[in-house]
Amino acid sequence: MRFTSLVVELIRARPRLVVWLVVLVQAAIWLILPMLLYRSPPGDLATALAFGREYQVGTWLGPPLAFWLADIAFRAAGNHMFGVYLLAQVCAVVTFWIYYQLGRAIVGGQQAVLAVLLSMTVVAFSSPGVEFGPLVLARPLWALLLLHSWQLIGQNRRNAWFAWSIEAGLLLLTTPAALGLLLLLAGFAVATARGRRVLMSPDPLYALLVIAVLVLPYLIWLLRADALAMPPWPAISDLGGRIVQWGWLLVGLVLAMSAIVLLAILNSGRFARQAGEAPIIYRPPVDPLARDFVYFFALAPALLGSLIAGIFNLDHVVGGEGVALLMSGLAVIVASGDLIHLRRQRLLRTLWAAAVVAPALVTIAATLFLPWTANEVPTSLPAKAIAHFFGDSFERRTNQRLRAVAGDPQLAGFIAMSSGRPHLLLDATPERTPWLSVAKFNETGGVVVWRASDTSGAPPPDIAQRFPGLVPEVPRAFEWMVNGRQPLLRIGWAIVRPKAP
Repeated sequence: MRFTSLVVELIRARPRLVVWLVVLVQAAIWLILPMLLYRSPPGDLATALAFGREYQVGTWLGPPLAFWLADIAFRAAGNHMFGVYLLAQVCAVVTFWIYYQLGRAIVGGQQAVLAVLLSMTVVAFSSPGVEFGPLVLARPLWALLLLHSWQLIGQNRRNAWFAWSIEAGLLLLTTPAALGLLLLLAGFAVATARGRRVLMSPDPLYALLVIAVLVLPYLIWLLRADALAMPPWPAISDLGGRIVQWGWLLVGLVLAMSAIVLLAILNSGRFARQAGEAPIIYRPPVDPLARDFVYFFALAPALLGSLIAGIFNLDHVVGGEGVALLMSGLAVIVASGDLIHLRRQRLLRTLWAAAVVAPALVTIAATLFLPWTANEVPTSLPAKAIAHFFGDSFERRTNQRLRAVAGDPQLAGFIAMSSGRPHLLLDATPERTPWLSVAKFNETGGVVVWRASDTSGAPPPDIAQRFPGLVPEVPRAFEWMVNGRQPLLRIGWAIVRPKAP
């Protein structure tokens, strides 16, 4: 008998089980790893929690839904980051499960598993997925929109309109890129005969009504804040640099999906000596419209998102890499044909496992060894100790709960995560935190923090100018998770005492 590995037999017989196993294992990795290695939230997550704590309809960070959910998860976990990390991995699991459902509707369950396995190797679904925010929440919503859009256009299932309208409204409340993504869906529908037939029914009007009801409060905020204006177009002299920026963003997308390209090359028939003995994953013929659907949404979000980001000089693809590259694995599977030979199974398994585990190993190595090169690891700052010390010090000095914190945005964000959840004031840009002004801060009192370069603890000139009469305290030193060759983290601080009523 010809030998076939257990993995291939599971893909053939139990595709759903394979999807759940690999997706849950990856989610467990990126749930446990931050809990063990991260002493502070990654990226701007602390600031996002501070904004979510205010429950504003809209802020300069964008639509509010992701920040509200982050604050709810944080509070539900007892003011612990576990809730936020868990929410991020729930988004990852939902994304891949919906992605599998879409792939099963187009290429069948067995090849849909291969599409999920390929897409899991995209770098955006590993360590960047820990930082919950609009880019992470947009992934499951975009996957749901693609699934229900195919059900509407490709399968003529009119009952999907209500779910589609809810998802479209939630996506508009999640990311500013939602309007562009919805225009891509509308453009594909208008460009195809079956799509135009779907749009001729009265159902789209009801869907637009549901979307309008969902986004009306945020739209009113946009109008009042005069935030609907487009950013300024670059000058003609700057176009060369913006095109170079677009090119670098495209290179970044290609590198993010490099494991998919490598797996496809190694599995091609040109490198196989005994192609006839390779096990085959079969699918029924793909609908030509489904082929166009997959190719369009595998290319259009990536190309347009990177182009817009390049024109306006953004450092990431509009909508995020997770949205732009979501359909990349399914596009490779569709292009591979009705019969996919799994050649060199052991090598493919090893390479796939390495692509999934490599970001975790890089994170571990950076956390443990980068401090020995005198470089700072942002997630190694002792956020919990910082928040506890300054919250407790203010309460001891004033006999009142800490209500606000200002100064260095990163350090102030950590303190805003303490049990009392004080308000965050971005004193350098107070218009971005409209719930608190510098005058109100001086009235209610709070803590001002900054990074101290010496033992004197004098505040930086800009902070001293915004808070005249500030009396600095003795700087407080904190140890890093791994000190290495780094000096201790010194934080200068001062208390603004609340004024008597």
